[in-house]
Amino acid sequence: QPQLVESGGGLVQPGGSLRLSCAASGFSMEYYAIGWFRQAPGKEREGVSCISISGGRTDYADSVKGRFTISRDNAKNTVYLQMNSLKPEDTAVYYCAADPRYGSNCPPTGTRADFGSWGQGTQVTVSS
Repeated sequence: QPQLVESGGGLVQPGGSLRLSCAASGFSMEYYAIGWFRQAPGKEREGVSCISISGGRTDYADSVKGRFTISRDNAKNTVYLQMNSLKPEDTAVYYCAADPRYGSNCPPTGTRADFGSWGQGTQVTVSS
C-alpha cells in the first residue's frame, strides 16, 4: 500500500505563503496522478489541485486559481503545493492523494473517490 506523508503546514498571516510537500514511500510516485484536497471543520473534503504523472496536466479549483501552484519532482518522489496570497478561508487540513489509473490526465471529476491512497494531512491556518 502506497504511503504518503504531507508536511509544510503551519500558521501564516493573510497574504502569506506556504509550500506543502507530499512525499511518497513504498512506491514510485512517477506512475501516479497526485491530488491535493482540503477539509475545513464542518465541511466536506474538497479537491484543490491535481497533477498528472508527467506533470503535463494540472487542474485547480476556481477558489485557488492564480494563487496555488502544484508541481512534482519525480526524482525526489515528492509533489509540492505552493500556496501564495493565502486567505483565512484557505484554513483547513490539507491532504495529498495518489492513484495510478489516469495515464497522462488528472481524474475527470476531481473528487475524493478518484484517489485510492491518502496521507494523514497537514494543518494550514491562515489568521492574523
